[in-house]
Amino acid sequence: MYEDSWYNLVPDQAHKKNTSTSQPFSSAHRRQESLLPHATGSRQPGDNDPLERLFDGPESSTAPPEPTLRTRSKSYSDFYHVVRAQLSKDAAKTSKNKKKTRRKNREISLDALMITNPEDSLPISKFKSKPTSRSLSSRSTDAELIDSSRREYMLCRDQLHMTERHLDRLVTDANDALHLLTSLADNFRAVEAQTSSFQAQCDHLLSEERRLQKLADEVGTDLHYYAYLDGVTRRLNAPGASRLVNHENFGEILTNLDACIEFMTKHPDYHDAESYLARYQSLRTKALHLLEVGFSGHLDHVSSEISKQILATQSEAARHALAYGRSEYMLLEADGLVANVQQVIRSCYDQFGQPIPGENFDTYSNTAVNLFSTYVDMRDRSLRPLTQHDLEVFRKEAKEMSAESACRNFIKQCYERSFNEAGLFLRIFSIEPQFHPDSQSAYAALKTQQKALVNTANLAPVAAALQPVLQTTDLKTTCNLLGWVTNEYLLPEYDEEEEETQYSVHCHDLTAKLLTEHLWPFVDSCFEAEVAKSISKAPIPLESLKAIPAANSTATSNAYPIAKSALELLAMYDQAMPKERSQRSSPVVYRIVTETIVALQRAEARLKMNKAANPDPDPDLFMIKNLLILKNGLISLEIGDVRAQPATMQYFGQIWDALSPQNWMGLFRGILGGTLSLGLWSSMPNTGTPVNGKPVGNRAQAQAEQDANEKLDELLRQSIYAFTQRWGTLINGPRSGKRGQQTAMSTEKELDSKLLAAFGGQLEVIAKLKEAIYINAQAQKEAKAERGAR
Repeated sequence: MYEDSWYNLVPDQAHKKNTSTSQPFSSAHRRQESLLPHATGSRQPGDNDPLERLFDGPESSTAPPEPTLRTRSKSYSDFYHVVRAQLSKDAAKTSKNKKKTRRKNREISLDALMITNPEDSLPISKFKSKPTSRSLSSRSTDAELIDSSRREYMLCRDQLHMTERHLDRLVTDANDALHLLTSLADNFRAVEAQTSSFQAQCDHLLSEERRLQKLADEVGTDLHYYAYLDGVTRRLNAPGASRLVNHENFGEILTNLDACIEFMTKHPDYHDAESYLARYQSLRTKALHLLEVGFSGHLDHVSSEISKQILATQSEAARHALAYGRSEYMLLEADGLVANVQQVIRSCYDQFGQPIPGENFDTYSNTAVNLFSTYVDMRDRSLRPLTQHDLEVFRKEAKEMSAESACRNFIKQCYERSFNEAGLFLRIFSIEPQFHPDSQSAYAALKTQQKALVNTANLAPVAAALQPVLQTTDLKTTCNLLGWVTNEYLLPEYDEEEEETQYSVHCHDLTAKLLTEHLWPFVDSCFEAEVAKSISKAPIPLESLKAIPAANSTATSNAYPIAKSALELLAMYDQAMPKERSQRSSPVVYRIVTETIVALQRAEARLKMNKAANPDPDPDLFMIKNLLILKNGLISLEIGDVRAQPATMQYFGQIWDALSPQNWMGLFRGILGGTLSLGLWSSMPNTGTPVNGKPVGNRAQAQAEQDANEKLDELLRQSIYAFTQRWGTLINGPRSGKRGQQTAMSTEKELDSKLLAAFGGQLEVIAKLKEAIYINAQAQKEAKAERGAR
């Protein structure tokens, strides 16, 4: 940008100045004496002293500054500021030196002008004579002096001129650059305007291209649904079409057919949509039929091979390996066929066999049911030798050994076989059917296939094998078996560190279905038969009605035999059933209690008929005794501690509190005064009034719920009232002073003997009954006093 000569200008000028000024002003130079005559005519040595002093030697003060070579700046900005600062400093110094030099030169010039001018004294003609060499030399010396005094200013002027030119050039370059940038900005704006218009046009073209592409794709897609018909028709109607099911591309055919059917269904207004829809549906039905035929043929081939090999061996381990290991390998060998079957099954069922709603569900579910039926038939044929052998072994063990042990072993064996079948079914069909109430589920479809082989949905063979054996045994064995099954599989107790296995979960599901669908109804029917046999139709011999003292302070030692049978049945039912089914609202429990009450009432009526001939036992005390035993058994059933032969009435206090003894005085007074009826004496009155501070419901609702507890409570209250009223009258007789009445001591003694004979060591029961008798006696006195006052 800058010329190198400009940077070298200052040093060169300074060098020239040094060379030029060093010669005339050297220390040895002395000005020559002037040849002109002085004004006085004579030369005085001291007249020219000022000039001589002026040129005696060089004056450093008037000399220009020594030039120095400046270090070149790294950038223009640094160079500019340095040069400008240096120039300002030199200009200030030069201006100061100039002022001093001018002042001194003015003084010297004035001194020099004071010399006598020889031309004034000489005639003019003399001056017009030819100049001499000496005058020429003087003139050159003056010129040199003038040039020497001007050299500094000329140097500064040259520098200023050169700086001005340089700055002008910089300004010009800056203006040119600015003009160039302005023109470039204008050009860019113009190009941007043109580019924006071009970009808008391009965007419009691209959007149009996308629209046309989308339209072309839609047209091509729609055309594909029409064009696919001819190709798939040729493939499915070809002579070797049955072999397509063994390849994976058969699944693509089904998928494409579903897509075409869905398209035609969504666009019924398209050209020939109904015709194409019917043809596609027909082709899908044909494809599914080919799959059924191919799968059936494959199963028949596997079944024939496995059946022959199972019949040829007698080893249990070898049969098990053939039934599951070898069968699984041969079934899964046709991987393409199995994959197509799984695709069809998963089109209508999820992983757990629940139905997947959709337009194609009916078509695929029908095919799935047919595939399930074919598979179950094949497995039943293949494993029939095994199932027959297991049944024969079970029946033999039931006859020769314990029936309970044989049933346990058979149940375990059936559970293991069902678990293995479920694993094989999962590998083939890729679903694991779980119980579901929906009739369209896979479990419901399998449940209709009742064969001899046990599987997840077919437990009827197990129940059919167990029930005949259990019917020949006693009820106790049946209850023990059900209790073992419930505790072993339905209510397992796992350790905290032990996790549930697939086998345990499978057994839990099987047990729940086996009990709810087969064994529980069977056991309920067994209990119904036993209740009818030992309670409802049981005879009433006179020996069973005799008063027998309680032995060993046992509450049930002298109980009525039917009451003892009822307690045994309740204990067995509690053992066989979980707590949810053995509550007092259970139909079986209700039947046991109600039939026992009826039997006790028949016995009470028999005792009342024979009371004149045989006063013992007391009919009311007989009812109280047996009803309390039955009530104690019901409460034990609720708590889960039912015992056929309880040592004591451990829940008598709870029973007595439920009978509301704190209200007995008022109830006795009301009944004796005629304001209350004995039939209204119930813990659940029709009015719904609270009993013991608790609100109760309607009697009709209680009867609808078949609560045997309420019936027991009502009968207990009636029997207690009849017993206490009679003995209260006997206690008040001696006190009235009537003749023929026993003494109070003998009456109380007789009462104690009857209570001890009935309840033995149950002192709490005796004390409560005596308290009720005295309350009734007091109520009778008060009622009699009120009638006398009237």
